[in-house]
Amino acid sequence: MNRMVSDESTGAAGSKTAARVGIGGPVGSGKTALLEQLIPALTERGIEMAVVTNDLVTKEDALRLQRSGLIEPERVLAVEAGACPHTIIREDPSLNIAAADKLADMFPGADVIFIESGGDNLASTFSLDLVDYWMFVIDTGGGDDIPRKKGPGTIRSDLLVINKIDLGPAVGADVALMQKEASEVRGGRPVILTDCKRQVGIDLVVEQLLHDVLFTHA
Repeated sequence: MNRMVSDESTGAAGSKTAARVGIGGPVGSGKTALLEQLIPALTERGIEMAVVTNDLVTKEDALRLQRSGLIEPERVLAVEAGACPHTIIREDPSLNIAAADKLADMFPGADVIFIESGGDNLASTFSLDLVDYWMFVIDTGGGDDIPRKKGPGTIRSDLLVINKIDLGPAVGADVALMQKEASEVRGGRPVILTDCKRQVGIDLVVEQLLHDVLFTHA
């Protein structure tokens, strides 16, 4: 399955097909904060978006984005997992597929639909029936040994984001070591350091998405 946006990527009615990009990572790693930086940055590039958020038994992340003023509220849909969060992005992603399909029908001009996972552990991954490309977000607060633990999210994601690099010194995490070891365990696949509060590295994430996913806009 490949919905990545290109000039020829059109549906039966002639509308373009939105790429579906997953954002996973542990609780508190900064997935929603990253989205809050990506939305305006991509909007400035002329990218049209919609978002599906996942939470355990709430719609907290969806409400946060809907109230942010960064995106039209109707472009954000919430999915409540009701159980282990990665179950509905991996084993049975049907609820997320339905939500993404609904957004695609509502906004046929969308270039990308972001699907933010509910906060989980380092083992969460996305089904490729659900997404075309996925990012995994870890943060320095979890310790600089995260890359060495070689969790599936760290290793298998298309893009690994190491967030909250500003906190590294405060928590005793060696950010340079995290970057080095992450690159090693990922075989050279992209690793980007970010500090969402100060917008550090956001431009690099945007450029990576433009290159890897939204390549007609690069």
